[in-house]
Amino acid sequence: MTARIMDQAARLLAQPQAYADEERLHAALAHLRAHAPVSWVEVEGYRPFWAITKHADVMDIERQNDLFTNDPRSILVADALDDKLRADREAGIGLSTLIHMDDPHHRDMRKIGADWFRPKAMRALKTRCDELAKSYVDMMVQRGPELDFAQEIAVNYPLYVILTLLGLPESDFPRMLKLTQELFGGDDSEFQRDQAPDAMLAVLLDFFNYFAALTASRRQTPTEDLSSAIANATINGQPLSDMDTASYYVIVASAGHDTTSAGIAGGLLQLLRNPAELDRLQKDPSLMGTAVEEMIRCVVPVKEFMRTAQADIEVRGVPIAKGESVLLSYVSANRDEEVFDNPMRFDVGRDPNKHLSFGYGVHFCLGAALARMEMHSFFSELVPRISSIELVDEPELMATTFVGGIKHLPIRYSVK
Repeated sequence: MTARIMDQAARLLAQPQAYADEERLHAALAHLRAHAPVSWVEVEGYRPFWAITKHADVMDIERQNDLFTNDPRSILVADALDDKLRADREAGIGLSTLIHMDDPHHRDMRKIGADWFRPKAMRALKTRCDELAKSYVDMMVQRGPELDFAQEIAVNYPLYVILTLLGLPESDFPRMLKLTQELFGGDDSEFQRDQAPDAMLAVLLDFFNYFAALTASRRQTPTEDLSSAIANATINGQPLSDMDTASYYVIVASAGHDTTSAGIAGGLLQLLRNPAELDRLQKDPSLMGTAVEEMIRCVVPVKEFMRTAQADIEVRGVPIAKGESVLLSYVSANRDEEVFDNPMRFDVGRDPNKHLSFGYGVHFCLGAALARMEMHSFFSELVPRISSIELVDEPELMATTFVGGIKHLPIRYSVK
């Protein structure tokens, strides 16, 4: 048995600004993997937790979904907000998405949307992804030779794809973009609605009101889209509650958009920082599949999830008590030296690539196939058309401990 380790480097995992300083963050995570892979973290304003930074340990915890549960603490948020969100969920008036659930309810809810993300559905959607990819690269030609790639291209392309899947009117797209950025940008001064303690709750209420109206409409007049499938779904013969339907819409509309947006912007930044790899990809387009996986490994749009131990257990010889929470650092796991050769190198041909950006086990990302397809379509259109491309200024990253990435990527380019 090992005494409780409290390495100060692990405190960065509870600091949103740390994720906007990649050099500092990766140095801290490398230190933790080498010296304190299971570290106890106490930071003012947050409940304590164990930081898990090794790839094998993250996978092992994800695999044991009965022993390490999502409920009651699925992501890292400040105490006050965590208390309020938990109380609302227990009262049946708070959003409870797939990331908050455990089996069997999680399994039943996941089935509702599963068919919409299977290979057959993805093949049907690919034409739309290819069309949108071409239109946005054409837009780059029209707006060039400079633009903010993150805000003008990367946030809009996946938004159109996911909201097309949901069947929402194009007139509502700007509203959805604002809400999703406010939802995941609560720790970022640029995207947060305001600094009031209940600002995040106000964002969630806006989501609920929008999707409650959508549910009523789809139940009255069913349509051939994912929104209708959610609104008219049943579990054990009973329709979903308004809160369950709203929760399902939110996870699809927000997570399905912001994660891919981060992947696309971060992926382009990797190509900009590694021109030899961009040249390699242009000369050998067959590498696009592995290149997309490498972008996803390096960017890690979802920084962490949390689990709570349901019994006393040890992780890497460190005792974790029943009721204590663990933070699974995907950012760290994806750079684990024991799994990835030269993990800080961006390699468009990396194979195998056992990254954990989509999670692992029963909670593996429902939309992983769609995210991969969107990125593949976009970069397959963009990369062959690039004549020149460079940074105009340093990129800016979002302050977050959950979902995020590049928020501004000013580039100068020539695209055919």
